[in-house]
Amino acid sequence: QLQLVESGGGLVQPGGSLRLSCAASGFTLDSYIIGWFRQAPGKEREGVSCISSNSGRTNYADSVKGRFTISRDNIKNTVYLEMNSLKPDDTAVYYCAAPFLGGSRCSISRYEYGYWGQGTQVTVSS
Repeated sequence: QLQLVESGGGLVQPGGSLRLSCAASGFTLDSYIIGWFRQAPGKEREGVSCISSNSGRTNYADSVKGRFTISRDNIKNTVYLEMNSLKPDDTAVYYCAAPFLGGSRCSISRYEYGYWGQGTQVTVSS
């Protein structure tokens, strides 16, 4: 069974950094586009970033451009989200996701993803 497991969340001060990991089990990531999403209390889940299967293409939400970097290590079957210059507005539960059948384009629309992890909490506060 295909599973995604996020880790690396926590409490960080404004301006700080965190690296989230998305580990896959039950399948190999190398043929899948992977997306990162987040959901703050009372808000809809929003796309943060995505990466194509061969890392040739990435996409970012405007709110995180220049601060977040997505990458993948297909040997470790893991995708990462490096988050720098964190702001209180970045506080949310962060999810990684994969489309059914691998996906054909790197999109940060949640409607294009069918497999989801359980999420990891990121809190940015002083």
